[in-house]
Amino acid sequence: MLSKLAYLMLCRSIQLLAMLARGEAAKDLEILVLRHQLGVLRRQLPRPRFEPTDRALLAAISRVLPRARWSCFLVRPETLLRWHRRLVAGAWTYPHHQTGRPALDADVQHLIVRLARENPRWGYQRIKGELLRLGVHVSASAIRSMLRRHGLDPAPRRVAVTWRAFLRQQAAGIIACDFFTVDTVWLRRLYVLFFIELDTRRVHLAGVTAHPDGAWVAQQARNLLLMLGDRRPRFLIRDRDAKFTRAFDDVFSSEGTEALVTPAQAPNANAYAERWIRTVRAECLDWLLISGVVTLSRCSGPTSSTTTPTVPIGRSDWTHRIHPPT
Repeated sequence: MLSKLAYLMLCRSIQLLAMLARGEAAKDLEILVLRHQLGVLRRQLPRPRFEPTDRALLAAISRVLPRARWSCFLVRPETLLRWHRRLVAGAWTYPHHQTGRPALDADVQHLIVRLARENPRWGYQRIKGELLRLGVHVSASAIRSMLRRHGLDPAPRRVAVTWRAFLRQQAAGIIACDFFTVDTVWLRRLYVLFFIELDTRRVHLAGVTAHPDGAWVAQQARNLLLMLGDRRPRFLIRDRDAKFTRAFDDVFSSEGTEALVTPAQAPNANAYAERWIRTVRAECLDWLLISGVVTLSRCSGPTSSTTTPTVPIGRSDWTHRIHPPT
């Protein structure tokens, strides 16, 4: 910046010498033209932007030019004085050396916070021991201060168990089910019953019908259990839809599966199923015109009277799309 400022001062000095060689009439005429151009620019740009070299040059010239002539500047007088004070302060500022204990490395800080958030039962003493195993030497007081700065309690059990964490731990034995509707081009409403395994994110399309009564829903539950074989779920999550009758629950209870009924008007309690319905509508049904049950069955996959079509969903591609909404 100093070299740029020196070059700018040299150019202005040469221009000043050239102006001194001119006549008074030529100077007055040039000043008049420059003032007119300045007025035009002020109408176009209400607040021009100055670079640091421009501020330094104008602040230096303001100390030589009489205060009565400061009206020629584009800024206010107090702005020029502030620039000058900043220029003087920068010239007399000494380098500041930080004292005290050096700060922890950014990677170490990130590791401490990650260990605390992913292991809510660990205290700062346990985190210190785990870091020692990794070859990182950090004092317990530094870890405690780091956790407090990030809003984490240094003691264990810093967060409560959420429904998402509970479902992830118990996902191997949980299956959810729900209905979603599809309107055909003939304004006929079809009902699609599906089951989703929370552990593998595998979706089983049970069937499509226009009149889902209790007997039909119970038969689809029997077909599902036959297809699962030995993989019997421990819990079944369903809503309070009237189509899920007592016979439907009895089919699962006979195999040792307990039906968990969600609260009324609480779709987040069955978030996996609700999120998959949104995915189906956004990526499939919103782009198709369904004419009947046969067309919808072809879109869902091959159907049979004894088997249930399944739609496998890979974790790497689809898992983030059907997680419960935050």
